[in-house]
Amino acid sequence: MTDLPEPNRPVLPSHACYPPQPLIVFGGVCVFCSGFVQLIIRLDRKKRFRFATAQSPFGEALFRRHGLPTDDYDSNLAIIDGAAFTKLDSFVAVMSALGWPWRATKALLILPRPLRDWLYDRVARNRYALFGRKDSCEIPSSELRQRLIG
Repeated sequence: MTDLPEPNRPVLPSHACYPPQPLIVFGGVCVFCSGFVQLIIRLDRKKRFRFATAQSPFGEALFRRHGLPTDDYDSNLAIIDGAAFTKLDSFVAVMSALGWPWRATKALLILPRPLRDWLYDRVARNRYALFGRKDSCEIPSSELRQRLIG
């Protein structure tokens, strides 16, 4: 999986706690975030991606390791080929890893990172008002359960 956006964080050293497959860490109580995961499950026909909720011990540890807040999970985290991506760059990296036509999302990279982050932050801050919030992480579907870590 090459040709991804520049990582937001340094490339990670190889470590036994990271799965060899790409990983998406998402807010399990966020309807928008959970919807994104369901979209990836449908589009990822090769079943490459694994998932973890940010509220799980594993997800929380990864958020902490990458300097992301653990009191409010207002970002997602994608780890692809050992590189960590957050905010809109995470979305672009995930979609790019799925191949064509989804790789076309790379067009968003023409926007300067501060603008990409600003746009992402606007949606993230209003995600519960726009899309709703669950009281707890829902019981995952059998498809997600097979690919869930932590």
